[in-house]
Order: sequence, then C-alpha cells, then structure tokens
Amino acid sequence: MKDKEEIREFIRKNYSEVAAKGSEEGCCSGSCCCNGATMDIEETSLKIGYTDEDISNVPPEANMGLGCGNPIAMASLKEGEVVLDLGSGGGFDCFLARDKVGAKGYVIGVDMTPDMIKLARKNAVKSGCTNIEFRLGEIEHLPVANDSVDVIISNCVINLSQDKEQVFKDAFRVLKPGGRLSISDVVATAPIPQDIKEDLALIASCIGGAEYIEDIREMLQNAGFKDIRLTPKDNSKEIIRSWAPDKNIEDFVASYMIEAVKEKKPKNKGCCC
Repeated sequence: MKDKEEIREFIRKNYSEVAAKGSEEGCCSGSCCCNGATMDIEETSLKIGYTDEDISNVPPEANMGLGCGNPIAMASLKEGEVVLDLGSGGGFDCFLARDKVGAKGYVIGVDMTPDMIKLARKNAVKSGCTNIEFRLGEIEHLPVANDSVDVIISNCVINLSQDKEQVFKDAFRVLKPGGRLSISDVVATAPIPQDIKEDLALIASCIGGAEYIEDIREMLQNAGFKDIRLTPKDNSKEIIRSWAPDKNIEDFVASYMIEAVKEKKPKNKGCCC
C-alpha cells in the first residue's frame, strides 16, 4: 500500500487541477475520474440530487459537478444556524447552505487544497455574501473551535481521507451539543479488489478509498455519535457506474446518505432539598 502522505499529495494535486479548470471544462463524472473526457456539469448535478433552482442560485464557477448526492436536501437547515462543510471545493454546497440559514446564520467551508480555497473565496466575493468564509485545513484537524457548529455537511470527501475515524472524532469535537451530521459519501458495500484500492487515480476519484459501511457506523459510534442513519441513495448505481465503466465499481461501492447526532448534555437538575 502506498504511503498515506503520497496519497494525500496526489489527491491535493488532482483537485488543484480541477480548481484550475473550474466549471469551464468539467470532468467525465462527479468523481473527476476524467480520462480525458468532459461532462455536462448541470446534467451531473441534477443526477446526484440538485435542482435547477439550486444550480441557478450559486455562482456558476462554484459548481464543478463534484459530489455523489445532495447533503443540503436532508440537512433541514434552519435560519441562524452555523454550518460547516468538510471539503468545500469551490463552495457550491456552502452557497446553498447560506441561502437556508439566512443573514443571521454563518457558513464555513474547509478544504485542504489552496487552489480550491482561492476559487471559493473569489466566488464568495462575487456573491456579495459576508457571512460565509473558506478556511484552508485538513478535515482530520479542523481549524474550527470546539462546540461551535450546528450542522456539518460534506459531499463525497470523507472517503478521500486516510484517517476517517479521526475525521469523525474532530467533527464531534466542533459540533455543538445537539448538533448533527448530514453527509453524502461513497462507501464500500463489498470487499474492494486490491488493484482498485491501490490505484491512485481511483482513490482520488472517490472509489479506491471507500470504507465498508458497517465500519463507518462503528467509527461514528466510537466518536460519540447517536441516532446514526445510513441510507443508500436510490440511484446510486446510476451515479457510480459512469465513473469507471470497465471496473464494475457499482458492485463494490455505493452512494450513501450518512446522518448522526451529537447528543445534548443532560441538564443539571440541582439539589432537591
């Protein structure tokens, strides 16, 4: 197996190239396993769960067709909430979240790729939003204060991490008591062939690094989360199949919606004298 830092650097370089292309060319799939082909970004966004209204309500450069679902659709965001996006890319989900939480809310995007942060900040300036910011950092070690976030969203990013358990532990740290996770990600539903697990391109394409779904559940439990719900996306096979048609990857991985809650601390009832 390749060194974790080698994998991380390959992923960072891959998404730097995606950021440089922006929304002008697009990739052949939401996973950016391009193989020299291009895709229709709007069509891809609709396929993974966004609406025409979603697409028209964000800066065009923010939507690069990335993702495997729509975490905003299940997050039930409320006005005034603080939202954190893990692996925010060009900011697509952050801008959608900002529309939901309104002027009284706040949205933070974290990404490990400097070029993505630069692009997202440029998009934020164009949007005129002042309650949205993008921070450079790794999702395993979030540049976010303890107990400060109401909702964490993420779209097809945690599978890229080389330490997923640490991602969930740090997510738990930054969530307020009563806060919640609403994540779309690719998970393994069967043993992934070793040649796929060791292919850097397929790891960076959200396939090779997918974790077995029940291991994800255990990681969430170990981090302290409750009310864990793991739900396969209805059109998962359709989404996944086009990413690497010659690999039959839909037999090994699937797009899932992952939800969990950080329980509120019990109130101190005090002394009954």
